[in-house]
Amino acid sequence: MHELSIATSIIKTAEKEVENGDGRKVLEIYLEIGKLSGVEIQSLNFVWELSTNGTVLQDSKVIITEPEGKAICAECDTEYPLEKIFDCCPKCNSPFKNIISGKELKIKKLIIN
Repeated sequence: MHELSIATSIIKTAEKEVENGDGRKVLEIYLEIGKLSGVEIQSLNFVWELSTNGTVLQDSKVIITEPEGKAICAECDTEYPLEKIFDCCPKCNSPFKNIISGKELKIKKLIIN
């Protein structure tokens, strides 16, 4: 379950930002977690409350957006939706692609008090 280490990393980043911003706690945190990132949102939610207990993120509102996967075929330049990382181009069936979205794992915004 790597979601615990992801939660821990988010906590460390948020603590640094709160310290740099002279705040006390995070009221809201906005996360962007792509559908191809390999992160199980349910597992992250499961470990979140326990992980954030006693930290600047305790009781903060968590808003998660999940960008869909998209790719551009390296052979024919077709842009197409990507549900699984190994999906082939629907036009030419090439497995070679540049993934342009869906692998994100970012803290987009913190609302600090």
